[in-house]
Amino acid sequence: MGSGIAYVSAASGHDVVVVEQDQKLLDSGMKRVDEYVQRAISRGHITKDQASLIKTKLHGTLDFTAACKSASLVVEAVFEDPAVKEKVFAIVDKSSPKEAIVASNTSSISITRLASATHRPDRVLGLHFFNPVPTMKLVELIKGSQTSESTVKTARGFVESLGKTVVESLDKTGFIVNKALMPFLNESIKLLEEGVASKEDIDKAFILGTNHPMGPLQLSDFIGVDVVYQTLKVLENEYGDCFKPTPILEKMVKEGRLGRKTGKGFYDY
Repeated sequence: MGSGIAYVSAASGHDVVVVEQDQKLLDSGMKRVDEYVQRAISRGHITKDQASLIKTKLHGTLDFTAACKSASLVVEAVFEDPAVKEKVFAIVDKSSPKEAIVASNTSSISITRLASATHRPDRVLGLHFFNPVPTMKLVELIKGSQTSESTVKTARGFVESLGKTVVESLDKTGFIVNKALMPFLNESIKLLEEGVASKEDIDKAFILGTNHPMGPLQLSDFIGVDVVYQTLKVLENEYGDCFKPTPILEKMVKEGRLGRKTGKGFYDY
């Protein structure tokens, strides 16, 4: 997600600094950005000259202070765990200018909670991008309890500069998409677990019966089985057992069967 956000921001003319916790992760993220660039060239979406310009707009570092010191907007895109995100928000708060906006790409976690890890709750909001970021047009904008209207206006302008469409959501865990999507994925996985149908037939049923572009098990692999599991855990903590992840999800996470990113999930890749 971070790589996609970095790419579309640089491709839209913004100066971007990517910060990671170690060199291996930084190299991996920058490689994914380059893959986006090469794919855009091969599809005729950008020229080689435009690709060169994108690369001049994009830099990577391991130094949070260097990355944030002159930022006007910081977008956090780390693992979907409140404690991890709060730690990152506290670091960003110390490292960036007081007027900078701090946004989370969280798909489910309370923005008000994340804002409490900073001294600028009025400058904090959620900007939930969708994967793959270069092709998905939607961004959920989530206001925390203290988010100012000027912050919303500035953030909306940034998102629209990327060619994306904004929908606004209240700060209710899961927001719009995942509060409805995650139970659907969970129940679809239960169909497989209970032997109601094969994975192929479950996916085919939704592709042909409801005109979805991919089936729920394919989508879980695409999102990441670990992300589906962790998001359901966040929702369960907020809303109760109706969001409890089905046991096969935890089993798959422990086995490292996380979907496309590991080559094995509900399907092999």
